[in-house]
Amino acid sequence: MSDLIFHHYPSSPFSEKVRLVLGYKQLAWKSVLIPRIMPKPDVLTLTGGYRRTPILQVGADIYCDTALICDVLEDRQPEPPLFPLHNKGLARVLAQWADGTLFWAAMGYNLSPAGAAAMFMGRPPEEAKAFAADRGAMREGMTTPRAGDATAAYKSYLRRLANMLDGQDFLLGERPCVADFAAYHPLWFSRVVNPAMAGVLDATPNVIEWMDRMHALGHGQMEKFSAADAIGVAAAAEPAPLSEAVFQDEHDIALGSRVTISAETFGTEATEGVLRAATRTRYTLERTDDRVGTVHVHFPRIGFVLKEVRN
Repeated sequence: MSDLIFHHYPSSPFSEKVRLVLGYKQLAWKSVLIPRIMPKPDVLTLTGGYRRTPILQVGADIYCDTALICDVLEDRQPEPPLFPLHNKGLARVLAQWADGTLFWAAMGYNLSPAGAAAMFMGRPPEEAKAFAADRGAMREGMTTPRAGDATAAYKSYLRRLANMLDGQDFLLGERPCVADFAAYHPLWFSRVVNPAMAGVLDATPNVIEWMDRMHALGHGQMEKFSAADAIGVAAAAEPAPLSEAVFQDEHDIALGSRVTISAETFGTEATEGVLRAATRTRYTLERTDDRVGTVHVHFPRIGFVLKEVRN
């Protein structure tokens, strides 16, 4: 079975979501550290355009977006499960809310003027400017809450999480599920990456206790790996055979068509390739690069836009 190669950087909240899933499932993985901001030439070599963090590589297969990565890890190691038997739909919907609405409220608070000043205190001014410019470009066309509105929403959402934790250790019961990992990572940013802003958590002590339980899951068995080695792995491998899942055509775009896939919001750079699969839950593009040869790049359907390339 091919190694799990995880491309991430330490302070990335979505990366922390997956690192904890790797810990929960006690998986071994190879860690490739990537830049926090552009340029990211090695990442784009693998994805063809997608630049959000993190990505998961398995041989010559590249998986984008943490929702899909969680599904891949669940298939790889079904126990312990990420999706509770009788609440799979609720867990997915709650995770989607946490990865979107909760995340942007938390980031609006964490990176408010006071939060940004604290996070970049003592660092060269150019670093803060470069980070702001990079994230501003990724948010182009998005409407995100202003700092005051985000702060108020974040506090309300923390109270709602606290209510969910009344009488139980995790959001949907006595063991963590995908919703816990999705809700944890924006709060982790407040507590760990920008601890000057962690006071917002004090009003919900059972949320802090839950965070401690999540932190205790660890990160699994991590081995350092270089970007050059990861590219070498992709170049030496062939994409895994695609399953015989039913082609679900919602766009009148045939398999084998040249297409682009891009995120609906935030980091909307497109990946272009040949559409090889469009199942109920995911897309697969085939693309070729001089450095890695042929790779398959996989995206979830939810949150992504498929378009045919017309000559």
